[in-house]
Amino acid sequence: MARYIGPVCKLCRREKTQLFLKGSKCDSVKCPVTRRPYPPGDHGRDRMRQGSEYMTQLREKQKARRIYGVLETQFANYYEQANRSQGITGEMLLLTLETRLDNIAFRAGWGASRSQARQLVRHGHVLVNAKRVTIPSYKVRKDDEIVLSSKAREFAVIQHNLSVLERAVPAWLERSDDKFTVKVNNLPLRAHVDAPIKEQLIVELYSK
Repeated sequence: MARYIGPVCKLCRREKTQLFLKGSKCDSVKCPVTRRPYPPGDHGRDRMRQGSEYMTQLREKQKARRIYGVLETQFANYYEQANRSQGITGEMLLLTLETRLDNIAFRAGWGASRSQARQLVRHGHVLVNAKRVTIPSYKVRKDDEIVLSSKAREFAVIQHNLSVLERAVPAWLERSDDKFTVKVNNLPLRAHVDAPIKEQLIVELYSK
């Protein structure tokens, strides 16, 4: 399975904003974006100047793709799917990204980052309606019940995340008192997506 394995802090620096790809490190003084708020490379400072309209749209698409950990082809497929759906294309795109199983595991607080939550899914520690699902891009539906496996509940990293992370569960999800079960009460609305994404710029980019 293709995936990005390079230094993720460079991705944040390239977009000149925090994408929260490293969990708690992004909230600490060690975050490279706060220390070096310019793109990486020998000519990083030169990229601080205002770019063209196309560059602005491209950077917004790259930002969204990197926040959710989606590769280029898959992101383009998500856009085509959203464009064919009834509703506002940009909002439907964000809805598709938010209903990925790895994002649900992240929203539930099981993973400090989406990449950590994605690993939990790949290793078979997440069950959907009592069935193990190992596909991070699996799309959850209304009334689905997502449960963390009994084995994963004993992991020190899971217990640490649930006790330390102060991440509010979105209104469209309902988490049990023990924090090991999440139910999809409704599909998300645009107001529920807190990611700093201007989806209209992405639509304009793909509409060219």
